[in-house]
Amino acid sequence: MARDYLRRGYKFAAHRFRGKGGEIDLVMRDARQVVFVEVKQSRSHARAAERLLPRQMARLFDTACEFIATEPEGQDTEMRFDVALVDGTGRVEIIENALTP
Repeated sequence: MARDYLRRGYKFAAHRFRGKGGEIDLVMRDARQVVFVEVKQSRSHARAAERLLPRQMARLFDTACEFIATEPEGQDTEMRFDVALVDGTGRVEIIENALTP
């Protein structure tokens, strides 16, 4: 996943960032925003998407707020939440801005 973002000009910020509320699989950044990436894997992309439950999304948002608090602009930092779906063959589909707090 990170390679795809790096190819598109993003910089690596964190891998498996751990906060009090949970963990974010991948954190990337570009010149204007921080991108939080949740990775879900299953036999198909549809099944992988089903594995992201509301309770987990709430934990992701809480953990992202912890990360953002360390940024120079704090809570004013632009951010988005992507989901990377991985199927049984290893094919990746990235859904940008998939989660909106």
